[in-house]
Amino acid sequence: MTTERGGWVQLQRQPASRLWRLWMNIAGGLDRCIGWDKLPLSVGIATLSGMRGKLRQQNLFDTGVPEVNGFARTHFDYRSADGMWNDLAHPKMGAAETNFGRNVCPVDCLPELKHELRAPNPRTVSHALLTREKLIPATSLNVLAAAWLQFEVHDWFSHGKNEKRDPYVFPVGPGDPWPLENVTIERTRRGDVAGVFRSEDTHWWDGSQIYGSNAQQQTLLRDGARLKIQGGTIPADLISHFDFSGQQAGFWTGWAVLHTLFALEHNAICEYLERREKRAWDEEELFQTARLINVALMAKIHTTEWTPAVIAHRTTQRGMRMNWWGISERLRRSIGRVSSSEMISGIVGSPTDHHGVPYSLTEEFVAVYRMHPLIPDDFVFRSPVGGVPHRHMRLTELRTKRAIPILKEIGMPAALYSFGTSHPGAITLHNYPQTLQNFDREGKLFDLAAVDIFRDRERGVPRYNDFRRAFRRAPVRDFEQLSVNPLWVEEIREIYDDDIDKVDLMIGLYTEPRPKGFAFSDTAFRVFLLMASRRLKSDRFFTECYNEQHYTRSGLDWIDNNSMKTVLLRHFRQELEDVLESVDNAFFPWPRIAS
Repeated sequence: MTTERGGWVQLQRQPASRLWRLWMNIAGGLDRCIGWDKLPLSVGIATLSGMRGKLRQQNLFDTGVPEVNGFARTHFDYRSADGMWNDLAHPKMGAAETNFGRNVCPVDCLPELKHELRAPNPRTVSHALLTREKLIPATSLNVLAAAWLQFEVHDWFSHGKNEKRDPYVFPVGPGDPWPLENVTIERTRRGDVAGVFRSEDTHWWDGSQIYGSNAQQQTLLRDGARLKIQGGTIPADLISHFDFSGQQAGFWTGWAVLHTLFALEHNAICEYLERREKRAWDEEELFQTARLINVALMAKIHTTEWTPAVIAHRTTQRGMRMNWWGISERLRRSIGRVSSSEMISGIVGSPTDHHGVPYSLTEEFVAVYRMHPLIPDDFVFRSPVGGVPHRHMRLTELRTKRAIPILKEIGMPAALYSFGTSHPGAITLHNYPQTLQNFDREGKLFDLAAVDIFRDRERGVPRYNDFRRAFRRAPVRDFEQLSVNPLWVEEIREIYDDDIDKVDLMIGLYTEPRPKGFAFSDTAFRVFLLMASRRLKSDRFFTECYNEQHYTRSGLDWIDNNSMKTVLLRHFRQELEDVLESVDNAFFPWPRIAS
């Protein structure tokens, strides 16, 4: 079934059963009247399932998959470097240099129908509402959780290099400390359809931040079947060879730590396969099998550890584990899948399903992942041996070409210990890193907070109230509904000229009250509810090809039996074993060793 609005096609699955349609409607009503987070655990999980079903029906729009002419292929055993051939019927689905999808029909917001693209001035919004005077900590998390998010985001999203022509220019207002007269924001490069933009990276959850998004990048990263490691870290010259995620300017020591860790993990998997699987391995086959296993382990860590730490409500914690394992984790671990149902035995290993719309990541998913307040401006690196302070550094000292030399100097154990025992920033107003508001990229100064605000407008992501409407949430009626902080209410009211519908999406997301245990907003969660499951369910290497034929039995065991904690201990047991002894989830704060 298809519907069309303004030339945009929304493809839907075959009509659901009457009972399922009824439950989706009931679930929506329960959420609106009571709130999914206030329901008993089992009812809350069932409600989220019904809400996700409705999102799959109404919030996926097709922006086009390029055709591949002259090719006929029936089998491809491994992930390709550029993301092609994941879906064998549509080889370019999810590949690098294909369009971002949409969760909101672009006819509703391209160009902005209710608001001027430039108003209010994004630099004014940044300076007045986002500037951090002192870190507001997220005390339930550690900085490793913040670094992990950026590490994973650079697997998923990259709009590539901006267009240099005709940039947007915003004057700096009186009293603004910005050192230039204007803030200049380059245009996002366009796709081949009006209102659509392309991803430089693959859309798949395929580890492209450490494996690259094309064959040339992958060759530079490889050393035969293994990934390059030099002096205990990834080689320092890799950052100068190419921009492995389209965001070279964002590379910093936190990303380098995780890139190194999972390059080491890839190499450990190679050794494990050579030892456990009694056969002669072809170099390419060993590399590709180890990649499959390593990527699946990263996806499992994100699904069952990182996400439950960041949205630490009991319903979402249980629900995320069900995404991977199903309702009976013990049964799945002991005997494997007992049903094709994703509810009973989890998404992983279930049949592939695009839910009627070709798979891609979406602009709305990019928008809700704008969580830069997690990043501190200042870091204190301590040794895990005695907890002795090692070095105090600013984020500016840890960026780009400095990132890996600094990591070599500090050492992986001290960097991991320091991130594990420090708090990130809370995702809220007045907590954006000042370092990123005065960001030097290739000799040009820009304000990343202003860019974040403007990018949503430029790319047609609705403003906050329209976004809520699109995801079937009631719009906020007045500024007092946004926050219990009266000072913030008045600040937002003044910036947005007393018009609640002008409030930018990011400002609303950073301000609104949250479910218990949530580090980000419930409105943003609606997009996660849809897309976090989709990037597993649409990927044949997480669904129909998640089996011994592709992963080996040893590989599936490796994924099942490992976690972020075991990865850390595998490579740095001597330094971190005592610290991690009492830690269940590596993204929660670690205990500090007394000096």
